Amino acid sequence: MDEERFHLILTADGKPLMNGWWSKQPTAEHQYLSWIGSWGSIVGARITLTERADDGERVIASWPEDS
Repeated sequence: MDEERFHLILTADGKPLMNGWWSKQPTAEHQYLSWIGSWGSIVGARITLTERADDGERVIASWPEDS
């Protein structure tokens, strides 16, 4: 099991503030929603959930949605 398959990133105004890695998608998705609730009020916040693949990372979800 890849312990760093799902990557969650919090940035504000393009600067990284926090990130985390999870092996299971349901856990990563739960954390994604939790981070929106906890950190979404930061001015310029963007929260992105990606999945590591052989050819890089693909975005699974991004908040706010229009970012």
